[in-house]
Amino acid sequence: MAQDIPQEYHDALASIHSAIRPPVPPQTGIVLGTGLGEWVERLQGLSTLSYTDIPGFPQSTVESHSGRLAYADIEGVPVWILQGRFHLYEGYGPEEVCMGIRILGMLGVKRVVLTNASGAINPDFSVGNIMVLSDHINMTGHNPLRGTNIEDWGKRFPDMSQVYAPFLQQEALEAGTSCDLRLERGTYVGVLGPSLETPAETRALRLMGGDAVGMSTVIEAIAARHMDLEVLGLSCLTNKNLPDCMEETSFEAIVAQAERTAGDLERLLERLIPRL
Repeated sequence: MAQDIPQEYHDALASIHSAIRPPVPPQTGIVLGTGLGEWVERLQGLSTLSYTDIPGFPQSTVESHSGRLAYADIEGVPVWILQGRFHLYEGYGPEEVCMGIRILGMLGVKRVVLTNASGAINPDFSVGNIMVLSDHINMTGHNPLRGTNIEDWGKRFPDMSQVYAPFLQQEALEAGTSCDLRLERGTYVGVLGPSLETPAETRALRLMGGDAVGMSTVIEAIAARHMDLEVLGLSCLTNKNLPDCMEETSFEAIVAQAERTAGDLERLLERLIPRL
């Protein structure tokens, strides 16, 4: 039996429409991850709505996440921006983790750019670089499509052979070259968290084919593809996991490095978004 879209989504959408009325409906949505929020304040035509003012919307509990939906334009291109996301480790279920993505889809976006901070597990990658996601491995143990399928969002068994659109990856790589940024390209491993990886776990994830590891993105990407949205993933490499000489790190250090890399990500997005 088909299930209707839950009422809280309609309520959230009505609240957003009453608070922000874009002159041009955005085709692109951006999710900003750890340490990547300040750039939004400098964008043109900025309008924001706190997550606390959206009925039924989860609340971000991570200190470095602003917890706002923003409308702005980047070089004349309108975008929706989620300033902060929701994580399984905060205690949210997968349906709550991907609510923002589903709202973006219902607002009419055709593509989403998912950004995050992650640890490099490919020994050839360097801290401070940005990785374009070519694929992912979902090690969270969760899937947002579990349960009764909502046909208005997508089909029961969505194809995942190209989660991250190849043409968006190429656009990102070319945009990086045009602004003198070296971008890596690789597979992101999504884990549950919030504990960081042990040396043995890091070694196992690398053997599985992972190039970077983090605690977000995969649930959102699955939900986005279920809605037939084009997906691009950009990962700021904030630390390096070398299992044979593992160095201690902390959330504070990860946030600090993400903030240092934010300038490069901002330049990349400002060059990339007008190309899409």
